[in-house]
Parts: sequence; C-alpha cells; structure tokens
Amino acid sequence: MAHDPLGVIRRELQLTFTGSPGREPDWSAALADGDDAGFLGPGSAAWAVHGSMAPIVAGVRALMMQALHPGALAGVYEHSRFREDPLGRLAGTIRWIFTVTYGDTRTARAASSYVLGLHRAVTGTYLDATGRQRPYAANDPDLLRWVHLAFTDSFLTAHQIWGSTWGGPGAIPGGADAYVAEWAVAGELMGVVDPPRTAAELRRQLDTYLTDGKLAHSDRLDEVMRFLRSPGLSPALRPGYRVLYAGAIASLREPYRRLLGLPVPRLGPVRLPTVAATRLVLAGVRLVLGRRGPTETSARRRLARLTAGTAGGPGPDRP
Repeated sequence: MAHDPLGVIRRELQLTFTGSPGREPDWSAALADGDDAGFLGPGSAAWAVHGSMAPIVAGVRALMMQALHPGALAGVYEHSRFREDPLGRLAGTIRWIFTVTYGDTRTARAASSYVLGLHRAVTGTYLDATGRQRPYAANDPDLLRWVHLAFTDSFLTAHQIWGSTWGGPGAIPGGADAYVAEWAVAGELMGVVDPPRTAAELRRQLDTYLTDGKLAHSDRLDEVMRFLRSPGLSPALRPGYRVLYAGAIASLREPYRRLLGLPVPRLGPVRLPTVAATRLVLAGVRLVLGRRGPTETSARRRLARLTAGTAGGPGPDRP
C-alpha cells in the first residue's frame, strides 16, 4: 500500500483530539440520540466558535491561563495524569466541551455532573501569591469561576483571530456578547454562580483575579509550561504544534503573558508573523480533517430527526 502522509497526520490528529483514530468516537456518535435540541444549536454563537479550527489554539491558551491560578495549577499538578497521559486529559476536555455544545440537555447535564464528580477527589493545599498556604478543592466556586473565565476568554479570542474557514478573523452570530452569554450555560452546569454574559464583564472578572493578586508565577508553573511547550506529541504533529503554541502565546494579553514569563513568540532564527503562520497551520488541519466535525454531524442528525417528528421532547432549558 502506498505511503499516505496525509492519512498518517489525520490519524494522529484524531488520536490526539478524541483518542479514536480512524473512526468517530462512541460518545460523539451518541450525540445523534436524545430528545431535545440541547442548550445551543445551529446558528448559535457557540456553534460558530466551537465549530472552527481556532479551538485548537484556544485549548492551549486556556491551559496557560488556568495555570496562572496557583489553586487551579495545584489541582492539575497533583491530581492529573497530564505527564503520563496528556492526550487522554485533552480528549476528556474536548469531550465535555463538545457534549455541552452539541448534545441534548440531558446528555450535557450528565457530562457536567460526571466531571464535577471527578473533581470531588481533587483537594489539597497550595501556596498563594503571598506565600501563604491555602486549601483548595477543584469544585471551589473561585476556582470553577477562574477555569470558566479562562476557557471562555481563550475560545472567544482565538476565534476572533483565526475563526474563519481559512484561519482569518471569525464572525460570530450576535457578536462577542452572544458567545459569552451562550457559553454561560457551561459555567452554570459546572456550578459557576452568575457567570459573565457580556465580553466586557468577562474581561472585568478576569482582570479582577489579576488586580486582586490571585494569580502568580512559580517554579511549578514553569514546569507545566515546559510540558506545554513540548507535550510528547507524534513526530508528525510537532512542527505544526510549535506554531500553534506560539500562536497561543501571541494571543495572550500582555499582563498575562508577562506573568507566565513568556517572551513574544519567535518562530525560527528570524521573527515570522506568528498569527499568519498559525493561520496556515489551522487551514492545513481543516484540509486534513474536513470542514464539519463528527460531533456537529451527529447533532444535526438528532435535530433532523426531531424536526421530522420521529421523536419529540421539550426544548432546551436552563440548569
């Protein structure tokens, strides 16, 4: 059989994102089931943002942002198997995001409850920015809020830079405020009280953590950042990942990039336009994987079935 380099890259990407190379993962196919349209749907801001290639960069950026909170960092560092199984953790996060985005309400609730259940065992102590030892639990309201803010800001920012079909700025139905308001449902499902519903409020809440001194640089943060810089991916994916990692850094606002101890990204011996290079890599990923992902396809099958009247149920509600 002839060597198929694109096929190799496709399988490695599928393994990285879903853990199921060569086939649709079972959880994604199951999104065709269900009795209602879900919390979100076609034409929503969330479908536009999460259906582009920009979330690949957003995921890396969100991990950087989350790690700035010593409590959130302690939970990942002490309880996660990110060193031994980085792809497994990534695939689990992707599964939750896409289940809430594309699943019916019952499945979205169940997925969120499952994650919250895993969090119950994630407890310990950490040193805050002043050096004081504090207790933490992954389900603490303060940590849940920070993680939600970091995710929302990262996905919104990455889409605004790279969310179009070929990696240019992405349009959002209803604008940035619509995405923040819609994705607030994910925060509520995870126990966040009154998550932001406008882009301005999102930034205000984010920056409160910075101005209140809740974020900090540490040796542990440096270790996690070294891992993120080179997470043990397949050799076929490493060149592209280096570009996407640089893109994630370039998309950070200066106060957060400075606190992470990251320089302005440089690609190769000469400075290249990082945003443009990231755009090319994301366009390549889209060519390899296709325009529409399997999770969206499964959701559309469910919606078509419901519309045709072969099954019915209540419309989306709120948690």
